[in-house]
This record gives sequence, C-alpha cells and structure tokens, in this order.
Amino acid sequence: MPKYVVSTTLKDPEWTNTHVVDGDVVAELTRLKQASGKDIVQHGFGAVSRLLLEHGMLDELRLWVHPLILGRGSPSDLLFGAAPAIGFELADAMTLSDGTVILSYQTAKALEAAA
Repeated sequence: MPKYVVSTTLKDPEWTNTHVVDGDVVAELTRLKQASGKDIVQHGFGAVSRLLLEHGMLDELRLWVHPLILGRGSPSDLLFGAAPAIGFELADAMTLSDGTVILSYQTAKALEAAA
C-alpha cells in the first residue's frame, strides 16, 4: 500500500513504498483523490486536516474517544484550531471492548460563521 507523508523536512523516508509530499499539498492530494483506487486515510488531526477542510476535501472524520484523561496538554494538542466551520452527520458509532468509542462522521456542509 502506498504511503504519503506531508513534510518539509523529511526527504528520504526509510519506510517501504513511502512518498514525501513537500510542495503544493492541495494539488498533490487533489491528484490522489482523483486517481482510481482505495480511499485516502489520514491518521491524526492537525494542519493537514485543516487544509483538507479549507479546500472541501475531507469526506469523513473518525474520532477515537479513549476513556482516560492525561491531565496536561497545550492548546496545540487540541482537536480544535483555525479551521472553517463544517457540519458533520454521524454515520457510525462503535464501542471497543476497552471502552474506546469510534465515532465516524460524514462531512455535511460548511456552516455560516457566527456573528
């Protein structure tokens, strides 16, 4: 399975079948989405996720809710940040044996910014 890493510093990944995206991320992800094949899966939520939201390229969001609190963190650790307001519709919810809940949401529509 091909793997793509968005990075401005990684040049020669050692992982098998890994490609670095270091230029126009939106153009490359648009090309990948238009190619035939399987879905694109991104692990984690951060700058690339926000970029996908800004360009209407995020189709599904899966949130894994773990039953624990770490007790510390910083604003950069949060899911929220500068991103467009997008509505989601719950598509699936699954509870694992350890109590972790996986919530799958489909992108619904852009929301009007609050005044």
